[in-house]
Amino acid sequence: MAVQAIAFYLLATVTLVAGVCVVSARSPVHSVLFLILAFFSAAGLFVMLGAEFLAMLLVVVYVGAVAVLFLFVVMMLDVDFSTLRQGFARYMPLGAGVAGILAFEMILVSTAVSTGGAARLNDTPQASGVDISNAETIGRVLYTDYIYFFQAAGLVLLVAMIGAIVLTLRHKPGVRRQVIADQVARGPATGMRVISIKPGAGIDE
Repeated sequence: MAVQAIAFYLLATVTLVAGVCVVSARSPVHSVLFLILAFFSAAGLFVMLGAEFLAMLLVVVYVGAVAVLFLFVVMMLDVDFSTLRQGFARYMPLGAGVAGILAFEMILVSTAVSTGGAARLNDTPQASGVDISNAETIGRVLYTDYIYFFQAAGLVLLVAMIGAIVLTLRHKPGVRRQVIADQVARGPATGMRVISIKPGAGIDE
């Protein structure tokens, strides 16, 4: 019990300190690195809570894709961050208002879960004594109760991907494109040319 408490307080402290460093660091590269550290620490907290699936998603999706993408974009783009910080004070009231709304929503959700969510938690397979993992529990909920919403989200993402391809795939004049049928139909007679070169002479195109 003492080891778990020490691990919890250590991970929680690292997460809080890394979160503060994300918004206070001067260099955007350092901010992204602190964000990655916060994600790893939060994943450790999820593992301690028994939510291994959420910890894996946090590491694979946010650290492996989003945070690394942010890091490479920030490192490769030549952005004048001093110019961007000039309007910080002007947008401070708007940011404070949005932060207050988010804090109110989090308090409201936590209050609702603590008061009316206990009965819902008691209906889970883990509470009923069935020994299943966290990933299997999430899979049962996603593919039974919310399967149609899950499929609808996948359909929306598929349409968005096709739309992005259609919008960016433009045929410009003067650009040579591959013809797969011609490449497959090539043979020795059309794919190569035998040239007899005289000694000491080069190839004339």
